[in-house]
Amino acid sequence: MSVPILVAVAWPYASGSRHLGHLAGAYLPADVFARYHRLVGNQVLMVSGSDVHGTPITVRADAEGVTPADIVGRYHAEFVSDWDRLGISWDLYTSTGTENHSEVTHDIFLRLLQNGHIDKRSSEQHFDVEADRFLPDRYIEGTCPYCNYPEARGDQCEDCGRTLDPEELLNPCSKITGTTPVLRETEHFFLRLSDFGQDLSEWLEAREDWRPHVLNFSRSWIDEGLQDRAITRDLEWGVEVPVDDLGPGKRIYVWFEAVIGYLSASKEWAANQGDPDSWRNWWENDNARSFYFIGKDNIPFHTIIWPGMLLGYGGLNLPTDVPANNYVTFSGGKASASRGVGLTISEALDMFEADAIRYALAASFPEQSDTDLSVEEIVRRVNDELVATWGNLVNRVLSMVHRICDAEVPAPDGRTADDLALLAVVDEAIEHVGGQINRVELRAGIRTGIETAAAVNAYLNATEPWKLAKSDPDRARVVLATALAAVGGVRVALSPYLPFSTDLLEGVFGEVESWARVEPVPGTPVDKPSPMFVKVDLAELLADEPADDA
Repeated sequence: MSVPILVAVAWPYASGSRHLGHLAGAYLPADVFARYHRLVGNQVLMVSGSDVHGTPITVRADAEGVTPADIVGRYHAEFVSDWDRLGISWDLYTSTGTENHSEVTHDIFLRLLQNGHIDKRSSEQHFDVEADRFLPDRYIEGTCPYCNYPEARGDQCEDCGRTLDPEELLNPCSKITGTTPVLRETEHFFLRLSDFGQDLSEWLEAREDWRPHVLNFSRSWIDEGLQDRAITRDLEWGVEVPVDDLGPGKRIYVWFEAVIGYLSASKEWAANQGDPDSWRNWWENDNARSFYFIGKDNIPFHTIIWPGMLLGYGGLNLPTDVPANNYVTFSGGKASASRGVGLTISEALDMFEADAIRYALAASFPEQSDTDLSVEEIVRRVNDELVATWGNLVNRVLSMVHRICDAEVPAPDGRTADDLALLAVVDEAIEHVGGQINRVELRAGIRTGIETAAAVNAYLNATEPWKLAKSDPDRARVVLATALAAVGGVRVALSPYLPFSTDLLEGVFGEVESWARVEPVPGTPVDKPSPMFVKVDLAELLADEPADDA
């Protein structure tokens, strides 16, 4: 039975280029998962968009002397280009700057307010006397009270990953003037997150199949006691507050409205299809499943805050799973857009083929622990695994079919037990990879695919069709028909990971339209193949590598 699958993907701040850590953490895993579920016949809706209201955007705009809209326009366009070059198969990639997003945010805000889960409070917040303005969290840096990291931001510590409030920072400093801010009273709306502690605790206790680090992080928040959080800020950039109680100069804060983007994007997609209510199939359907692909620094927003908001609103599905990935380090340092550590996606695409990047990252997904990447490691993965195993197998089989079988797919008549055993191994591998992807064990899935390609290579080495072509040409044709069918099966297993090279083989195998091996049609022309992947010259890459990427 076809199942509605919502693939909800983290919204990148349109404040700077995204790096390979972001790609490995959220965007590529989501694409692999979505592509698989489309092939098995499920109703996939994969949505995301650029977060255009975060304070990183206004901080950068201030530093460059331009408007936030200038920053947003620059990086949103870059993101869209990156996704296209990588083959990320969005159903909708939008932004939080749409009128639709504001309307959906207002609806959520007003329902929570009506239901008593939002209230108005006075609190003390940092104020820069020299700049004569309140300081939202990213405008403040200081020492993390948990790990003593000296450059923690007012919303989060990049070192230990803890979510912070600006008032928690030790030795706070204004990023505008460099002065020490003072605390002044201001009035804001608060989400009564404490209202949902018991319900969220019971819900999390039932999530036994989630990744351990996600559950542990989430349950620790519950155990510490949920704190009510301000959801407005003294800002002029962001979604307007839909009530006038606070007076001018206030906006809904980004952490509250950005997670609403999953719902607003679903509604925007539905409207674009000409069926404005079709979003309900993924949000109000008891049979639907929703998967949120994020990095581990965003865990509490997706396992505590957003579920709490959904509970307070009522009638909308809570996440089925939040398969948050761990961090990617780059040559030993944590990949960070703000600190310029790690290759940006655009830089990587200028250095490597898209499928080469997809393979190297998928083989290193930080699913259970942090993963270190480097140019050298990417090159090793590409040359020693992708090119040497899968690329070599495809080129080897197609070349022999072209040469030995009159440049066309041979008939598979007269297969032996050994031939059928190989195809059984491939068919079993396809099923196994499918199970791994369905469980979001994506790193294991691509490893199974490559190991199956190696098994086909071993079959060729054992049968030696190049020798049979002289001593028993009929048997050689059967062996090559079997090897070709096996290649077609491995292609299916790898297709969610490697869409571009999958498409290169359509002339022989046709489109991949289901999660099953399909026998190539005898008589189909087989041209002399060109290599699917280019072996990478490490010395050449390192000579051209940007100096600030290490």
